[in-house]
Amino acid sequence: MQSNEDGASTGLTVPVTGGAVRGYPEGSTVVWRGVPYASAGPQRRFRAAGPVAAWDGVRDCRDFGPIAPQAKAMQVPMDPSMVQDEDCLSLNVWAPRPDGARRPVMVWIHGGAYCVGASSQTVYDGRHLAETGDLIVVTVNYRLGVFGFLDLSSFGDGFESNIGLRDQITALAWVRDNIAAFGGDPGNVTVFGESSGAGSITTLMTSPRAEGLFHRAIAQSAPATSVYGAERAAAVAARFLELAGVGPRDAGRLRELPFEELTRVGDKLLDEVVTTVPGTLAMAPVVDRELVPRYPVAAFQKGYAHRIPLIIGTNRDEASIFRLTRSPIMPVTADTVNQMFTAIAADHADLPPERIAEIVSAYPDFAKSAGAMAVSRDAAFRMPCLWIADAHCRHSPTWVYRFDHATPMLKAARIGAGHATELPYVFGNFGTLNVDPTFWLGGRKTAVEVSGRVQRRWLAFARHGVPAALDASKHWARYTEETRSTLLIDKTDTLASDPDRDLRAAWGNEVMGFS
Repeated sequence: MQSNEDGASTGLTVPVTGGAVRGYPEGSTVVWRGVPYASAGPQRRFRAAGPVAAWDGVRDCRDFGPIAPQAKAMQVPMDPSMVQDEDCLSLNVWAPRPDGARRPVMVWIHGGAYCVGASSQTVYDGRHLAETGDLIVVTVNYRLGVFGFLDLSSFGDGFESNIGLRDQITALAWVRDNIAAFGGDPGNVTVFGESSGAGSITTLMTSPRAEGLFHRAIAQSAPATSVYGAERAAAVAARFLELAGVGPRDAGRLRELPFEELTRVGDKLLDEVVTTVPGTLAMAPVVDRELVPRYPVAAFQKGYAHRIPLIIGTNRDEASIFRLTRSPIMPVTADTVNQMFTAIAADHADLPPERIAEIVSAYPDFAKSAGAMAVSRDAAFRMPCLWIADAHCRHSPTWVYRFDHATPMLKAARIGAGHATELPYVFGNFGTLNVDPTFWLGGRKTAVEVSGRVQRRWLAFARHGVPAALDASKHWARYTEETRSTLLIDKTDTLASDPDRDLRAAWGNEVMGFS
């Protein structure tokens, strides 16, 4: 680790691309916040990021950088002091103090339906994970929504596709080139992420441009089928132009509008799309035949994914949080689920009508909210997870989990193990919400124990490529098509063989999703 002490109170300086950065001690780690890894801003709007602008002297990295402009329609816990800015491409590094050792690196890609979120969210603070695992934790900002996942490439050469994914690849290249200065091993990088962050990871695992930039992957609740075709992306982009009052031949005007105006129009588009076609996203990765050459799940099934160890899994009650927040992103009633299936059938003329009937018949309580949410959960998360696992385990080490743990309060609120409820367990950061009801009815001691097991498995995987808890915890057997061993994470861990057998059989092996 190349570095120099600036004095006990002033921090630690290391050289990176662009100049020198100063980090500050926190516990047994040093943290560098807001380290720029590329340049964006209005001059790079709807285009891949440019190289980071060099600076003179030492850049102070005490505070997080600006967050990406994002949808107001979806509220996520965010520090109100965070400033939105198009020039948002920064990352944060937590590292043990330098001692000459080369440590494993974990790079976090946050979720948020590709339109909200930031690396500065309190739940993603990497200090506890870095201290517990004696490794480097990096969290990354990337462009979102209109600026990261609206594909305007059909309106001229000046527009590029998959901007948010390009940002992530650029950040991973920065890690490769710079992490040794922080004591990290650029040859041992694990990417991990949740929701759209995990969907980004499963997509990057099929992108030739990303090959070699990471060596292991953890995908938590990946919406792996929420990747759309170029034709659909062009139609969404055309509708955005209409809502913005910009003609197709004047698409270049979008570069002149304030980012706040584009974000407002993006909110309109988001609401319109999820209301019209439940279960779809307005803006998401696109099969552009270049950065993303194929639909990711199909690429996994054809053996095109990178040959790296993978942990992939979902939460037992993924859809519950969307019912609670009344978010339209996931259909949670029989009517909206039927609306989703009708749209899928219209999108796939060769889809036999009886297949949808067979799927619905596997959920006896489909007419009730619980049954409809189960269908939605499986369509968005569980089945894509199993489709990927079945394919990837044929050539690479694969482990599958289902996160079942919920505190008494979350059970009473009918949230259970809802979407994203595993996040504080992974990072060891409980109580990060302004009003957090998680432990109102107790359960903290058990939750801390569960968190310890999850962290030990994730950290062992990052260090050794095998998710052993390195204690008396249940052995986690690899997933194969013969056993389909799945770790059920709860008050105690259990290993089940094909726990979703009946539902998996009903859905079949052919990918069902929107193109």
